[in-house]
Amino acid sequence: MRRPHALFSLLAATASLIPLASAGYSTLINEFVDPDFLLSDSFDDVTANAQATIIQWAEMLNAEGPWAVTTTKNVTAPSGDVHDYLSWAPYSWPNCTAVGNTTELTDEEIWSQCTYYTRDGVFNPDVRFVNNTGAFGALADAVFYNVMAWRITGKDYYAVNASSFINTWFLDSDTAMNPNLNYGQVTRGPETGTTGTHTGVLDLKCMSKIASGILALRQGQAVSWTSDMDTAMKNWTTSYISWMETNSLALKEAASDNNHGSFYFVQLASLYLIADNKSGALNATQFYFDHAYQNQINATGEQPLEAIRTRPYHYRCYNLVAMLSNARLSAYAGKEQWNTTTANGATIKNALDFTMTVDPGDDTANELWLPVAAGAYAYGNADDSYGSFLLEKNPDFGTDPYFFWYRPTVNAAAWDSDAEKNMDSSSNSTNGDRSAGGAMGQARGELAVVGTVIALAGLFLV
Repeated sequence: MRRPHALFSLLAATASLIPLASAGYSTLINEFVDPDFLLSDSFDDVTANAQATIIQWAEMLNAEGPWAVTTTKNVTAPSGDVHDYLSWAPYSWPNCTAVGNTTELTDEEIWSQCTYYTRDGVFNPDVRFVNNTGAFGALADAVFYNVMAWRITGKDYYAVNASSFINTWFLDSDTAMNPNLNYGQVTRGPETGTTGTHTGVLDLKCMSKIASGILALRQGQAVSWTSDMDTAMKNWTTSYISWMETNSLALKEAASDNNHGSFYFVQLASLYLIADNKSGALNATQFYFDHAYQNQINATGEQPLEAIRTRPYHYRCYNLVAMLSNARLSAYAGKEQWNTTTANGATIKNALDFTMTVDPGDDTANELWLPVAAGAYAYGNADDSYGSFLLEKNPDFGTDPYFFWYRPTVNAAAWDSDAEKNMDSSSNSTNGDRSAGGAMGQARGELAVVGTVIALAGLFLV
């Protein structure tokens, strides 16, 4: 058994002191962490507070799980099969003027008799009555953070939890999800309520977090991740890949030019990695960079397809996360795409730099912090623009979970002064080897300070 990290006793004591979001924890829109980093066990003392937050959030999620498509919705899919994933289109609203009832309609009558129309960017709260979407997001976070907690603490308990959650959602015959999204984001109503829409594919965009966890469990030879489970998960994933590459709903989503297309290929590449097929993942990301990506950023760095939406700042950040995830997945599969240009000669960095100049308006400003942190990691921080932005916007970044994998190397005075003084006083172990900065930071030779996690509401926005 791997020896627990030396900081575990400190982390266990510190975890209860970390302030949390009002919802208990926050979720990243999307993320993929190289399993080689997690399995290196080369974790800097400077990230002690972030590690403590990861452990605490894993425990909070453990208290909520497990999750299953069979238990997290109050309505069965039109197929009548409780194992079919179901969600309702989040921006669809009922218009009941033509129904003609003289009495108040029941919920069921509204869903089946009223015509639904789209209000772009306006979330209909009653879609959470069928919460397979939220359940999958929680599952992805639970796997993601439990696997990290396993590596941080050396405690198999966390790997057992991650493996069990995966088994319940995907593999157990009583609770497993059928490998399709035939009923994702159904638009309710008398003419549209019998099948899903192509936008429903977006519901499983967090598959990249599942991939991060499974790859680490597999390569780290976790006792709880058995050979039988690995084979069964590969089989489930292979079936789902077939649906993703042949079903008309999935193919329409793949053809989307905006963030929907971006996230489709994030999901597909992640599935290929789970299926232990790096070449498939590389082909998926290459197709994205050769096609949809080419029209997503203009010469100024603007994302025109996101800028025309009703919440342009949010959608710029949303697609930035997807573009960055595609680039990380491609790099893991064997090809760097960080400097790949669009048809207008722009890169992801240009889109990031442009968005940093945009006024968030009524949107949530912190949605940009994760892309800036990821950009600092990918492109460096030579002029300190990324580091300064994050230190100004989120001085308490040291407690955020992804500070753990986007941890800094020291190449700016900002880290020595502002960042260190904002670390919790319990983490006086920040006198570790900052010049090394850990495997990822040292390899890139850059400062990659991080911001806060993005609000849970981002799970539902398309």
